[in-house]
Amino acid sequence: MKPGGTYKQLDPLEDRGVQPTRFPPKGTDTPSPSLSSRSVLLSAILLALFVLIFFLFIDLRLSSALRVGAGGDAGGDAGSCGDACRIVLVESIPEGMTFSEGSVPNPSTFSTWKNLLGTVTRSLDIASFYWTMTNEDTRTHEPSAVQGEQILEELLQLSQRGITVRIAVSSPSAKSPLNDLQALEQSGAAVRTVDMPRLTGGVLHTKFWLVDGTHLYVGSANMDWRSLTQVKELGAAVYNCSCLAKDLGKIFEAYWALGIPGASIPVPWPANYSTTFNMETPLELKLNDTDAAVYFSSSPPALCATGRTQDLGALLNVIDAAEDFVDIAVMSYLPTTEFSHPQRFWPAIDNRLRKAVFERRVKVRLLVGCWRHSRATMFPFLKSLAAVADNRTRYSVEVRLFMVPTSAAQAQIPYARVNHNKYMVTEKAAYIGTSNWSGDYFMRTAGSALVVNQTVSQTGANTSTIREQLQAVFERDWSSQYSADIEDAEQWESLCGSR
Repeated sequence: MKPGGTYKQLDPLEDRGVQPTRFPPKGTDTPSPSLSSRSVLLSAILLALFVLIFFLFIDLRLSSALRVGAGGDAGGDAGSCGDACRIVLVESIPEGMTFSEGSVPNPSTFSTWKNLLGTVTRSLDIASFYWTMTNEDTRTHEPSAVQGEQILEELLQLSQRGITVRIAVSSPSAKSPLNDLQALEQSGAAVRTVDMPRLTGGVLHTKFWLVDGTHLYVGSANMDWRSLTQVKELGAAVYNCSCLAKDLGKIFEAYWALGIPGASIPVPWPANYSTTFNMETPLELKLNDTDAAVYFSSSPPALCATGRTQDLGALLNVIDAAEDFVDIAVMSYLPTTEFSHPQRFWPAIDNRLRKAVFERRVKVRLLVGCWRHSRATMFPFLKSLAAVADNRTRYSVEVRLFMVPTSAAQAQIPYARVNHNKYMVTEKAAYIGTSNWSGDYFMRTAGSALVVNQTVSQTGANTSTIREQLQAVFERDWSSQYSADIEDAEQWESLCGSR
C-alpha cells in the first residue's frame, strides 16, 4: 500500500439466497393434531437447548481468546494483573549539568540498561530507531562514549550465553552507520529492518526493551552513546510485570512481522496482536504497592491492532481528563507536520490545550527543548500559545525553553546537548512517550507511550507514585537555571537554531 492510501475491508459474509418452501407430496398422511402439537413442542425445546449450548460455547471461546490475546496467562483476569510490579523513573543527565541539592536523582539510563542486561536469562527484544553505540560515527574520540561501548559489548555476549536477541530497527539511512547492527548479527542476534518509509511514509522511532517477557524499558533514549552521557533523556523501567511486558511485546511482534522483506500492513491485524488493555479498559494493577490503571498506546494508526489505543488519542485523553494542570516536556512542539511535503497545519494537540485552558481553566506549562537544530517555525507558535495567558481573564499558560549547557569541546559533538524528553504529567496521570509533538510522529511514524493513571499518593516514608516522581522532575527542570521564558529572547534566541 502506498503511504497515505486507504484501506477497504470487504464484508466476509456471502449473499445467501432464499430457499423455496417445501410441501408434503400429495397422498402423504397428515399427523393428528395431538401428535403434531407434541412434535412441535419437542422440536422447540430441542432447538432452544441447541441455541443455548451454541452461545455458551461461543462465549467460552471468546473469553479464552481475549485472555490469551491480552496476556491473561500472566496472572489475574483480562483486566487485572497479579504481579508485584515495580516501576522506576529513569533519566540521562548530560555531563556538566547539575541541579540543586534538594532534587532527588533518578537512576541513570546507563545503570538501568546494565541492570536489565544482568537480569536477562532467556530473551531480549529491542525496538529502536538507529544504532550508534561506539562513537565511530562522530570520529571525535569522546571519552564519554565509554558507557555506550560497554552496553554494546554486553549485548554482543548474550547470544553466546544462549539468550535469544531480536532487534527491530528502522531502515538505515545514509547517515546511519551499520557497524553496530552488523556486529550484533555476527554475534548471533537476529536483526530486522522495518521499511517504514515504504509502509507508512515515516520511520520506526520507538525506543523500548523487553527482557524475558517480564521486565521492560520505554522512553526517549535511542541506542546511541550520546543518549547516556550527552543528551537529556527520560523513561521508565518496569520490573517483574509480565502482564505489562507481554502486552508491549505485541507491539514489538508487529514491528518484527513488518521487518520481513516485502511485508505489508495487514488489514485487519490478526487476533494475536489485539489487546484488551487500552484507554477505555486499562490494566488494573499495583505499581510499587499502589493502585494504578495502565496501558500502552501506539502510532501510527495503521500499526494499531484491535483494542490498541492510538498514541494521539491517548495523549489527547490525558489532556481532556485534566482538571487542574497539564505539564509537558518535549524536545519539539509544532502544530504542523515537519517532514512531509508540502508541510501542513496540524493543530490537534494545540487546539486541545487551548480548549483545556479556556473551557476548564486548566493551568498549562510547556517546556520545550532548545538547541541548534530547533526549527525556526516552532517559536511563533510557542509565542502564540503563551499569549493566551491574560491578566484580565486569568488564563494560565506558560511556555519556557530548556537549554543544556555546552562547553567548547561538547559543542563539537553532533546531535547532542538537548533536552530530548517526551512526557506529560497531570494531577491524574503520567504519560511517557517516544514521539516529539508534531503531526508526522502521530500519523506516519512508529512510536509508543506508557500511560499511568494514578491519583492516590503512595503510603510510606520517602516514597511517591510514578506520577508524583514525574511531576517532581518537571518542577526541577522548570525552575532550574537551564530554562528561560519564551518572551526572554536574549537568553535563548542565539542558541535555538537559525533565526
